[in-house]
Parts: sequence; structure tokens; C-alpha cells
Amino acid sequence: MSLAKRIIPCLDVKNGETVKGTNFVNLRSAGDPVALAKAYSAQGADELVFLDITASFEERKTFTDMVTRVAEEINIPFTVGGGINELSDVERLLYAGADKVSINSAAIRRPGLIDEIASHFGSQVCVVAIDARLDTDTSADASTASADEETGWHCYLKGGRERTERTLFDWAREAQERGAGEILFTSMNHDGVKHGYANAALRRLSDSLSIPIIASGGAGQREHFRDAFIHGHADAALAASVFHFGEIPIPQLKQYLRQEGINIRL
Repeated sequence: MSLAKRIIPCLDVKNGETVKGTNFVNLRSAGDPVALAKAYSAQGADELVFLDITASFEERKTFTDMVTRVAEEINIPFTVGGGINELSDVERLLYAGADKVSINSAAIRRPGLIDEIASHFGSQVCVVAIDARLDTDTSADASTASADEETGWHCYLKGGRERTERTLFDWAREAQERGAGEILFTSMNHDGVKHGYANAALRRLSDSLSIPIIASGGAGQREHFRDAFIHGHADAALAASVFHFGEIPIPQLKQYLRQEGINIRL
């Protein structure tokens, strides 16, 4: 049997509180990160991701004390991202209680950071997050846009504020070659819209790489998680607002996925 699929709540944190937006803007408060983390761990989440979403833009370090407070309340794998630029940042966060680190802007600016983390701490510690937007003039509806737009998916830096010339599939392949243990792919077109994940792009990533792919951006109902696993071939599905605002309870989601024939831990 294949490895169990994972359900991963994501805490996007700004100024010490959990926030959630749409297409990376229009943020609204979603509650206390520590309380949410504790609740998700108790509800059976498989992992937790904590992203200090303005750390890179504001050029500062992730809130280490918040990481420690969250780690003390949970008993599931914990990934932390935001403002990680060098090995000392990784060491600080692992010491604070993180199991993995997620790097995004810093990795694109200096790809060798992936090699350094993998060689010093192991590939399992290094999650490369990719925020990408399908930038095409002809694809007004991103939910139906084809992943065959090989050069259309551009990677963005600083929480989606700055476009690069790196393309999603090429950058993901390079990240794997450099030692990334997982790819966390967020479709900026789909983020917060709740129309489903970018399954065509997910499938291309999953089928072309040998490391796990985490789907992010677009969850609005239980079927979207199912489709990310079945059609997108994702190894894990990450979501935020549907969990934060109680729209989809994790235990019920897992029961549904099991009934749909997906290998999931209950």
C-alpha cells in the first residue's frame, strides 16, 4: 500500500496572530496560533505548518518564541518558515522545536542554501515552498488553465509580492536535485478562492519528481482534498481558512477521504 496521505493545517502568522487572505491579499484575523495549533494536533492533523508570512518582506527573523510555544502544545511534525536565510536560522528553529523548515524567497535568491541545509541537517528537514502564479493573458479562469503552460507558472518572492523569471517546474526540479525533501506548492491563483487545488500543475509536479508534493491553495470543500490526491497525485494537502473557521472539521474530512478509498490515518 502507498504511504498514507497527509492533512496539514497551515498557520499564516503576522504580528503574532493567525491571518488568512485571498490570492495573498486582504488578510483577516483567524485567531491565536498557539490555541489553533493545539486544537489541530488534538483533532488528528498529520502535520502542522507555521509560516511567518511577512518575515522575508520585512527582512527579519521568524518569531522564535512563538515557535517554542506552539511546539510545546503539539505532538505532530511541525514545519516552520519565514525569514530563513542561513544555517544558523535553521539551527535556531530546530532548537526551538521545529521538525522541518520551509524556505522560499531565500532559496530562489541563493539556491545553495538548499544544499547546505540538506548536507548539514538532512533532506528530511528541508521543505522548499514555491509560491507560483499562472501568468497568461489567455487564461482568465485559473481553475481551468492547463498546466501545459510550461513557462506560464512563475515563482514569486516575498509573500507573493515580487515576480521572478524562475518557472515552477524548472525550479522544483532544481530544488529536488539540490536536496530538498519536499515541495510545498501554493498556487497563488487558487489561494483562498476555494474552488479547488491546481490539480493539473500538481500532477505534473508529482509525476516528474520523486519527492513528496504538498498541495496548497484552493481548498473549499471535502471533494477538493480528494481531487488533490486522486487527480493531482499530491502526497499531502495543506489548507488554512476551512480549518480556522470551522468549515471542514479534520476528523470528518479524514473519515470522508477514507470512505473515498484514500489511504489516510484516522
